[in-house]
Amino acid sequence: MFKWVLASVLLATVFSAPQNEIKILSQDQDVGVDGNYRWSYETQNGISAQESGSPKTLPDQEAEGVQGSYQYIAPDGTPIKLSYIADENGFQPQGAHLP
Repeated sequence: MFKWVLASVLLATVFSAPQNEIKILSQDQDVGVDGNYRWSYETQNGISAQESGSPKTLPDQEAEGVQGSYQYIAPDGTPIKLSYIADENGFQPQGAHLP
């Protein structure tokens, strides 16, 4: 019984150890009074993302045009980069990893 308790305490200690902190290297955002916006960030572990958008007036509706991208390293070491446009035609992603 004592061995089980000791093993449980050791496992709990190992799994509750603090994780490494991942620093944010840069972060920027800007929101205009006209509805335009942009934001971006980059982290220490190679994740980065950016997006910008602006309102659009179409003949029969108001919409927003958005474009952006993000990138990261997959667990198998593959670099993933996805860029996208989202507008009245829907979400349109592009990336080498997509079918």
